[in-house]
Amino acid sequence: MIKPDKEQVFAINNKAAFEGIALQVFRYQAANCKVYKEFITGIRVNAADVKNIEQIPFLPVELFKSHRIITSDIPAEVIFTSSGTTGMITSSHHVTDVSWYVQSFRKAFELFYGDIKDYTVLALLPSYLEREGSSLIYMAQDMITQSANPASGFFLYNHQELYNTLLQQKAAGKPTLLIGVTFALLDFIDNYTINFPELIVMETGGMKGRRKEMIREELHQALCAGFGVDAIHSEYGMTELLSQAYSKGDGVFNCPPWMKIITRDTNDPFTLIGESKTGGVNIIDLANINSCAFIATQDLGKVYNDGSFEVIGRFDNSDIRGCNLLIA
Repeated sequence: MIKPDKEQVFAINNKAAFEGIALQVFRYQAANCKVYKEFITGIRVNAADVKNIEQIPFLPVELFKSHRIITSDIPAEVIFTSSGTTGMITSSHHVTDVSWYVQSFRKAFELFYGDIKDYTVLALLPSYLEREGSSLIYMAQDMITQSANPASGFFLYNHQELYNTLLQQKAAGKPTLLIGVTFALLDFIDNYTINFPELIVMETGGMKGRRKEMIREELHQALCAGFGVDAIHSEYGMTELLSQAYSKGDGVFNCPPWMKIITRDTNDPFTLIGESKTGGVNIIDLANINSCAFIATQDLGKVYNDGSFEVIGRFDNSDIRGCNLLIA
């Protein structure tokens, strides 16, 4: 099976096109991704019998911690790694053609927010900047470069400089995006507040052990008050994906056309469930053409009839099923 190219994947604009290309990608990866092929064999699925996307098996995301998930022997151009506490085994995503990632995040941002060149991009991502291999830093760096605005840049712990930049952007009336890890945004508003209604505040999730966890409503209420905005935007992505979903408020995310969320039964990972029911989050990310596009995550969520979704929480590690079905 010949794999679809970028032109086909990023031109998807309807359900039929998505499903057709998803099945092509499945057949390609079932034949060429060694780990995925072994997983499919382990659960006794015959790839030739898969006729629709509901029948596609989803690879447990945990396997990115122990296996090299890749469709060829081509050396990786970049290896993205997940964050974790000391001693924790982290995920690795071997990306043989990083242009798929670049095109995915550029096109997705443009679909939801318009041309990045119109924005000043301010990134408050200290925990990611302090380590190697972050796909989020890779994306943020590209956004900063693409914005072509001299005020764009990273802010580590220099909150005073960030505050001054925000004041300048507000006075100039320039469209501004502040993308930040959750704990860092909260740290900032502990010491600085600003009334900047036009500002897009985009949290990427994660306390990273720096602060106590908060429910989304409480978190967004605090950030709205601190930045003087009506809503908090969010980005949903992970090391194992090359695409992101975006929320413009209320924690409801929308996917770009080449990405889809499907929920599974929390007790039976091979049974899919209907809309508006809480289940495990399965992701089809067709930008993952050279690794695995079909991933069963550790997240719990709900999918709605328009394809939007919410993330409700996470499985306890002991609840992750399916990893032991892989032939080591």
